[in-house]
Amino acid sequence: MVKLLHDKDADMSVMQGKTVAVIGFGSQGRNQALSMRDSGINVIIGARPGASWDMAVEDGFEVMDVAAASAKADVIHILLPDERHKQVYEESIKANMTDGKVLSCSHGFSIIFGMIPAPSNVDIIMVAPKGPGTEVRKAFLEGFGCPGLIAVHQDKSGKARDIALAMAKAEGLTRAGVMECTFEQETYEDLFGEQNVLCGGLVDLMKYGFETLVEAGYPAEMAYFECVHEVKLIVDLVIEGGIQKMNSVISNTAEWGEYVNGPKIITPDVKERMKQSLKEIETGKFAREWMAEAESGCKNLLAKRETLGKHEVEIIGKQIRELFEKN
Repeated sequence: MVKLLHDKDADMSVMQGKTVAVIGFGSQGRNQALSMRDSGINVIIGARPGASWDMAVEDGFEVMDVAAASAKADVIHILLPDERHKQVYEESIKANMTDGKVLSCSHGFSIIFGMIPAPSNVDIIMVAPKGPGTEVRKAFLEGFGCPGLIAVHQDKSGKARDIALAMAKAEGLTRAGVMECTFEQETYEDLFGEQNVLCGGLVDLMKYGFETLVEAGYPAEMAYFECVHEVKLIVDLVIEGGIQKMNSVISNTAEWGEYVNGPKIITPDVKERMKQSLKEIETGKFAREWMAEAESGCKNLLAKRETLGKHEVEIIGKQIRELFEKN
């Protein structure tokens, strides 16, 4: 049984006198930085001139270019998109990873797949909220917190775990509970879950359900409600009390359909393909393919994004959401 770590397990004094440079001021960067600052940590921002820089200034942070922030900070917390880590690290961070510093992140992709060759003279840690940045901040402001993970890849100082726990506490994660893992576990499981269940699997399941009803002549608006809108309601019930909790709330008819038709749709061969997907993640095949796509300018990604925007499920969904907003 995994042990959850809470506020009592973390000592904020380990961060006294330390400066954390948050590199990147997107959703995770902004919201983690705000919460750490509210908890008393000295936070500076490393960013490029532009909208993110301006927002950080507006939020009252000391903002500078990435190289200057990395030079000034004791903890360099990289919260850029994965595909940007290699270039930014090589150009602006690597030279500033001097003895005694801490290299930190919220996802182990770049370390595990070698985009950032791990420097041997510093601590390397992970502080990973298990939720979007906006939700992490929302939970923090409500006096609770988002669950999270911590990991230590390299403990040069002997205090790497203490620093990771203190940062997790500063972000409110230990209020809900933090699990300790390895960089490998977080990286592989996160990629697998995104691709096979949360994004890839669920999105295609919703689209296929919607398409099946529409192609059979049913109103697209009703198909959207049945196959997309109600997903959140069902997931909320599962999170609240498990699958059995959800089944206790839905009708007996819906529950019987779950047992009878679910296994016909999600058949054992799906699990076999998931195993192959996991293998490609663990061997680095997916990472190599993704980095090649990113280095090509994301042409295929952008084309698929454009195609999705033209799908009827997106067009109908937008129209329905606008109707609710008007009322």
